[in-house]
Amino acid sequence: MPVGFSQGLSFDRKRANWSSTGRRPLAWCAWYPADDNAVEIAPSPTWFKQKPVAPNAPMKKSTGSHPLVLLSHGSGGLAIGLEWLGHRLAQAGFVALGLDHHGHTGSEPYRAEGFLCLWERAADLTALLNADDWREVLGGVVEDQAYVAGFSAGAYTAMLLVGARVAYSQFEPDNPRKSPIRGPKEFPDLADYIPSLLLDGMFLESWNRRRDSFKDDRLKAALAIAPGRSVLGFARESLEEITAPVKIIGGDADVIAPAHECCTWLHKNVRPSSLEIMSGGVGHYSFLPEPTQRGLEASPAIFTDIAGLVRENVHNHVAQMAIAFFSTVR
Repeated sequence: MPVGFSQGLSFDRKRANWSSTGRRPLAWCAWYPADDNAVEIAPSPTWFKQKPVAPNAPMKKSTGSHPLVLLSHGSGGLAIGLEWLGHRLAQAGFVALGLDHHGHTGSEPYRAEGFLCLWERAADLTALLNADDWREVLGGVVEDQAYVAGFSAGAYTAMLLVGARVAYSQFEPDNPRKSPIRGPKEFPDLADYIPSLLLDGMFLESWNRRRDSFKDDRLKAALAIAPGRSVLGFARESLEEITAPVKIIGGDADVIAPAHECCTWLHKNVRPSSLEIMSGGVGHYSFLPEPTQRGLEASPAIFTDIAGLVRENVHNHVAQMAIAFFSTVR
């Protein structure tokens, strides 16, 4: 089945961007089943290997509506970084819709606010689900309800959407679970930004709603891929109230977000969840795209796996599991 690809820019009418100069941007991209006659072409070279797609091709006609999966990237990442999952989902008949989370994405300058206020990411996906413009671009009929899949910080986002609530932000001083680091690699001193940012009205408004519910009842199930330590700040009682099916998957060699610490804790507290920890030296970044030579040279720490591990095999396994999981939840 040919895979179509489209992208665009939506805006959240309810929230401003971090600079307060306009509405919050929702830069999205989508992989979807394309018409049988669609012509696929190879995307322009980047750091990532990407499969050929049919740009802006008509959506494949269906007797019913196409199921929708929302995709949420990791800290400082890109929606296109989940191409490996989105493309495979589209081949299986799903529409996969991801976005670049404003202030927390590599497609624009990083903002400390974006790295601290992770709950705004959940609101991003709710706003995108509410928007009509991407539906008009894609054409066809796409379900109003959706599934959600996220990697690392995206897994945190996915859990918020099915009912998890924040007890403590990862780097706030009052958090009893002290993080071994003071920020991610993009912002190694992130915790030091909090005192000055609390003097900013817009940041303070977001910070004060961190314990709100961001649950969206339209989300039918969640796939949490290599959830980061930020999930340890969820209120345990909120996890116990989750009723949507949750699949948690991690790697046995993850030193960024150790599976025995993050995945296992989440699984123990979410009753309708299942857990898989992949063996064979699967690390945190094994869930990122396969690199081109350009990407490998630019960022060897992210794109180098242990000897013998084939990243494509990891992707194939996760995608097959995701397809089977989402197909059983109606």
